Amino acid sequence: MTEDRLVDPGTAARAVPGLSGVVAVLCLTEIVSWGVLFYAFPVLASSISTEEGWPMVWLVAAFTLALVTSGVCGVRVGRRIDHAGPRTVMTAGSALAVAAVLALAAAPSLPWFFAAWVLAGAAMSATLYAPAFAAVTGWSGDDAVRRVRSLTAITLVAGLASTVFAPLTAYLLSGLGWRGTYLALAVVLLATVPLHAWALRLPWTSTRLRTTPTTGTDAATHPEGFDGRAFTLLVVAMALAGFAVYAVVINLVPLLTGNGLTTGQAATALGVGGVGQVVGRLFYGPVLSATGPTFRAVVTIVGVVVTTGALAVWQSPFVLVCVLTFLSGTVRGIFTLIQATAVVDRWGIGDIGHRNGILTGAITVVSAFAPWVGAVLAAVLGSYDATFALLAGLAAVSVLVLAGAREPSPR
Repeated sequence: MTEDRLVDPGTAARAVPGLSGVVAVLCLTEIVSWGVLFYAFPVLASSISTEEGWPMVWLVAAFTLALVTSGVCGVRVGRRIDHAGPRTVMTAGSALAVAAVLALAAAPSLPWFFAAWVLAGAAMSATLYAPAFAAVTGWSGDDAVRRVRSLTAITLVAGLASTVFAPLTAYLLSGLGWRGTYLALAVVLLATVPLHAWALRLPWTSTRLRTTPTTGTDAATHPEGFDGRAFTLLVVAMALAGFAVYAVVINLVPLLTGNGLTTGQAATALGVGGVGQVVGRLFYGPVLSATGPTFRAVVTIVGVVVTTGALAVWQSPFVLVCVLTFLSGTVRGIFTLIQATAVVDRWGIGDIGHRNGILTGAITVVSAFAPWVGAVLAAVLGSYDATFALLAGLAAVSVLVLAGAREPSPR
């Protein structure tokens, strides 16, 4: 495999020709990677537990370990992308993902299953949103409009991963069993290896060397423009908010069914939230992207506070619940793009892979524990209503932390 082509840092501010083709390929590879590495497991978990006799709690623990591994490895992956571009990293990550899925299919014991998920976690760090966001951000240069459009396209398409792969996985499971299903999905995932190797060949300038300031609301890429304290506060705030956002998704069905709705109604409400997520991502570009980075982050997280708190209070009538889950999904969709642009909109493109890796890693690690913590909180507090109220309070704390970060000034 050839190394990514490096070019003169003086060209860093300009968007690289051919980005549209890269975005198209990343849309395809992201939906496949998310579908196989993330969304297939919830569909297969019950069958794995029943057939192998492995306790469900341990299966969930293995999946959680994969997410933690992804968060930890993401920092190193981001640094590598800063230095040499995304091609080598994402191609190798795709190959590792195939190996991990094959290892899952062949797992003869629970320890082997855990080890396979550790490999899968490392592959996630090199194939899911964080490296794709770093690639698009680096190649977009200082063209903020093109960057937002590219990120929106990727998140919109990848957001359909569960829509495509959950039913596909269930269909394969009915005829192949869980091991055969993972084998079939590994074949699908194999296509991402040559796609990354072929599409991610655009010339890359090390983002560790970039010194040209970005425009609009973006801050400068000069090292002296980076505020370590503000970055730390940003990471803490986004991690707290991210935990609340993803805990709401994971624990929504137990909340609703525990308050009188049927499983079908709860699933419908969850699906309505998915529609809201798409709307939120479409809303971000034309409306929020023109505002300051702290303002739009605060507004979005306040939306998380309001919708989560409302769900803690109202679980009926069903129509109202659907309205609330739609709004909750809308702010969740916006939050994904807030996460993707939080660093570059404050400090520019310099070290974008490394800094985004830290931010995404923190959110991934804390969110990995959302299913377990949600269940524990419900048991301790006595209900999922109280759990959602606590999650709303946690998001409110993140707003206060974020407000403590100094708003960067354009240079």
